[in-house]
Amino acid sequence: MSKFVSYYRADHSIAWGRLDAETIYDATPAAPSLAEAIAAGALDSLAHYTDRAVALDDVRLAPVIPEPGKIICIGVNYRSHQDEIGKAAPQAPVVFARFADSQMGHGEDALKPVHSTQFDYEGEVALVISKPAHQVSKAEAYDHVAGYAVYNDFSVRDWQRAASQWLPGKTWPGTGGFGPCLVTADEVGDVTELELTTRVNGEVRQRGKVADLINDIPSIIEYVTTFTPLAPGDVIVTGTPGGVGLFMEPPGFIVDGDVVEVEVSKLGTLRNTVRDVS
Repeated sequence: MSKFVSYYRADHSIAWGRLDAETIYDATPAAPSLAEAIAAGALDSLAHYTDRAVALDDVRLAPVIPEPGKIICIGVNYRSHQDEIGKAAPQAPVVFARFADSQMGHGEDALKPVHSTQFDYEGEVALVISKPAHQVSKAEAYDHVAGYAVYNDFSVRDWQRAASQWLPGKTWPGTGGFGPCLVTADEVGDVTELELTTRVNGEVRQRGKVADLINDIPSIIEYVTTFTPLAPGDVIVTGTPGGVGLFMEPPGFIVDGDVVEVEVSKLGTLRNTVRDVS
């Protein structure tokens, strides 16, 4: 199959299409959005679609799925991250939510709030749900994955750590980097072989493989769909490896002008520049 992107037209509406090297083939005639195309099972038929060419350099990319109904994030899910936190592995997955309007695409700015002095990065692999998923077993989990993309779960640490609930630090506008593209599950193959690297201004901060997850992807899908049904286009963000700025000595928080890149083998590189916002 293929790679797909969502992008902004000149009038700021969002289109989507198949990505082939430096060309996007606008597929909005097939479905209004990438999420709706996934729900309709239309991606197979678009694997070789070549109509309505648009140069990638001429557009600004939107989040892969701009308005997912649910964004479910998994915390403390790499052994290396658990080790740097210094706590035992949780008995159940650590789950929190992110709001859709907190997201931005590849190349868009990551917005550091003026209310924070502890802005941080978290490179992750995200998966997109392909069909209705409720009480899905681990054995059936991969049948419910449309594909994968790179995610950066930027975190406002001082707000995250102010209380036991993480939501206030995890869903500020311009803090959910999602891109550059969705790579379909068949093209990815064995997802456990994917390797993630996060760089800040070219300096490697994080490395990890999906194989290192404490709760693997089938376990996550089984757990999450036990307590909430998921729909096509919903997103699960699977966790970050060790190396976040919070636990560096001294702390390696990011500031205005820093360029953060999350590269995942087969999925591409997500790049966002930090900008201060009031």
